[in-house]
Amino acid sequence: MNGASREALAAARESLDALTDNTSVDAAKLAEELAAVTALLHREVSLRRVLTDPSQPGEARAELAGRLLRGQVGGETVDLISGMVRSRWSQSRDLVDVVEELANTADLTAAQRSGDLDDVEDELFRFGRIVAADKPLRAALTDRSASASAKGQLLHSLLGGKARTATESVITRLVTQPRGRSLEEGLESLSKLAAERRERMVAVVTSAVPLSDQQKQRLGAALAKIYGRPMHLNLDVDPTVLGGIAVRVGDEVINGTIADRLDEASRRMAG
Repeated sequence: MNGASREALAAARESLDALTDNTSVDAAKLAEELAAVTALLHREVSLRRVLTDPSQPGEARAELAGRLLRGQVGGETVDLISGMVRSRWSQSRDLVDVVEELANTADLTAAQRSGDLDDVEDELFRFGRIVAADKPLRAALTDRSASASAKGQLLHSLLGGKARTATESVITRLVTQPRGRSLEEGLESLSKLAAERRERMVAVVTSAVPLSDQQKQRLGAALAKIYGRPMHLNLDVDPTVLGGIAVRVGDEVINGTIADRLDEASRRMAG
């Protein structure tokens, strides 16, 4: 996002954090209501254009949003959306993107409160690996001719009772309301959002064999030193690595052996 939308995004994130800092607010319910608003704004193009029309005063836009949503969603959601439409947006689609991000963040906040956020991060990663390896499943989840209901039922059969509630919620939202994104892009975005919720970066670690607890601790500590932030490790096993290890953080890749290359990479990257 650029310009006005970037500033509006920052303000919306701050508003959500302030709201969910109050533990009396039901974060899961808030997520559900924000998801409903996302669907409404995505469907009603003329409405989102009116709500982001820079020629109209912000208070007028907020009043309109309040009239439309009051009685349909809770007061916290009405206040949050009203505050968002008071902001200026570079383009109307940005408003929808941010409301959706807030819905996902609220679900992740609910997971964080219950101590499940680490599990949600791991489940998002594992689901992405499963989809990448199962072409028929990916085809079923991305089939444009299939109804959202059918996709939701398929996901529930896969995740219901096996994954955390927040995991099923955000994945179902992504699959049933892709809004032009690929499944892979959406899952990567969710993983990053989950990591940011814990103010951590995500490292995708591929090794020939599973790492021991000691190796994982050593790797996590070395990466935290390199990047200056706590690091969440998504672990994958690939026998073709041939005894080595590959670490990807964003677009950056570090290759080396577990025993002797990691410290070298750490010293080199630390400068």
